[in-house]
Amino acid sequence: MPQLLVDQRDVKFILYEQLQVQKLCEHPRFSEYSQDMFDMVIEQARKLAENEFYPANWIGDREGVKFEDGEVKVPECYHKPYRLYCEGGWLSISDPIEVGGQGFPFIIGNAAIEFFSAANWSLMMYPGLTHGAARLLEKYGTPEQQELYMYKLFSGEWGGTMCLTEPNAGTDVGALTTKAIRRPDGNFNIVGQKIFISSGAHNLTENIVHMVLARIEGAPKGTKGISIFIVPRLRYAEDGSLVDNDVVCTNVEEKLGIHGSATCGLSFGDNDNCIGYLLGEENRGMRIMFDMMNEARHFVGMQGLALGSAAYLHALNYAKERLQGVHFTQLKNPEAPRVPIIEHPDVRRMLMFMKSTIEGIRALLYYAAYCMDRAAIAESEEERDKFQGYVDILIPVCKAYGSDMGFRVCETAIQVYGGYGYCVDCPVEQYLRDCKIASIYEGTNGIQALDLVGRKIALRRGLLFKNILGEIERFIKWVGTNYHLKDELRLFTQAKDHLVECTKFFALKGMTDEFFIPILYATPYLELFGDVAVGLMLLWQAAVADQKLHEIYEDCSAKDKKAQEEVLRRNPTAAFYQGKIASAKFFANNVLSLAGGKARAIMTGEKSVMDIPDNSFALP
Repeated sequence: MPQLLVDQRDVKFILYEQLQVQKLCEHPRFSEYSQDMFDMVIEQARKLAENEFYPANWIGDREGVKFEDGEVKVPECYHKPYRLYCEGGWLSISDPIEVGGQGFPFIIGNAAIEFFSAANWSLMMYPGLTHGAARLLEKYGTPEQQELYMYKLFSGEWGGTMCLTEPNAGTDVGALTTKAIRRPDGNFNIVGQKIFISSGAHNLTENIVHMVLARIEGAPKGTKGISIFIVPRLRYAEDGSLVDNDVVCTNVEEKLGIHGSATCGLSFGDNDNCIGYLLGEENRGMRIMFDMMNEARHFVGMQGLALGSAAYLHALNYAKERLQGVHFTQLKNPEAPRVPIIEHPDVRRMLMFMKSTIEGIRALLYYAAYCMDRAAIAESEEERDKFQGYVDILIPVCKAYGSDMGFRVCETAIQVYGGYGYCVDCPVEQYLRDCKIASIYEGTNGIQALDLVGRKIALRRGLLFKNILGEIERFIKWVGTNYHLKDELRLFTQAKDHLVECTKFFALKGMTDEFFIPILYATPYLELFGDVAVGLMLLWQAAVADQKLHEIYEDCSAKDKKAQEEVLRRNPTAAFYQGKIASAKFFANNVLSLAGGKARAIMTGEKSVMDIPDNSFALP
């Protein structure tokens, strides 16, 4: 059976040959683990994803979520894979053993998640949100709160959510109106409505623990006065039993995609009987919630990667099987046989776009996860700050670039299928629908761009950006010793220089009365940043692959082009390495080469979009 979800060889290349994550096992925290154990995790994730998650994907999309008599029911086919996922400990695979986890490095859990996400994203959203809620309790919960809720969340016995959005408070969270009214016992009555709550109500678990942002009566306006509360759907009564907590699902959204994911409206305290329990300190809700944002936004970037990966592999398989037209060298020969469409140059161009994009995004997301691990095991404050800085500056890029480009890969996959790809019986049209939301939730991609430009680039007087530039310069020096990649390195270096020029341009504009220019061009800047980041990852891979490939040539005594072509034809490992080099070359020449034009467009500072009157967009 061909690979249809995730390229396993590419996953292992990134883990062991590019990032060399097996060296994490040299640290005391991971000394009980090994590369063999990592491989076992990945293999078991693949099997569960392919055998249980993937078969439920198409069915779940067609059945959707049912909202009947106030109860929300997920597709019936979701129950078994969810149970197996929880029983296998997958929800807490990278969490400490003390909380019921398995303690693996985050990057290994990240690799496992890609398989599940590619197989069935709608289903993965249920444990995904639960894990985020459990992590908040791990860091900020009291021992009593942890005992009551955290362990049940980490095991998947109960579900969890984040409740931020309201009808008039989406991106502008500070405008929320949900109230927290202090009770004599020190807890709070919660009153308000939340909308677009993923996994807000469902029948996969007995109970759901909501993490709710609300304002305590008398607290300051805006985000400074927001607190966060634990609000279970069922709360513990004095006798230890579970009783209704006045949390009601008011509706389930009908959506373009992720039909198996319950996106709910929730009403809290309609009967003045909804009790919430303060998590952490009062008026620190936004700060606490943001602690899980890196993980949540990385998770959404994974959505773009995983769905793009599945769409690419489906399109690749189809292109190898679909017979259409003759070979381009035989266009004038009426007797020429039909060939698979993978033989057509334009189809190959689309496949190479998808291949290079997915491989680059995968490496970027895995690298960010690896930096999280390195920050966690750092032996000095300086080392921890360095790797955490890489995470902080890369997360908005992982989320926005990963979701935007993942969507473009899904779109291109439909193009490879042609008319069949536009039909509902074709899997890639679902991948496109399921992927679109990734650029919207967990902070729209426009917000990610503003975060990158307004916060991360400027943080600590640009130290995070300077540190990344220092790493890039060391990388350029290393790759510069490889003559085979000199043209690609030149294009990458030029793209990096254009990014630096744009960054300096923004810094200067920020000190003038045209301070809005960086805001106006934040999204194009993030795209350029993403191009450079992915270009770096692909060039890094090419440098590793080129060395390995020439070692194979040497072992096979393949000294001339003809002999090397024969090696590539017969040796799958050599062909894989050649594919990594081809990805870097394609991306450098087709994407990085455009960096100059993108930078010039940004640095014109052209302001017509701001100067145009509202009525000039279209007359009423």
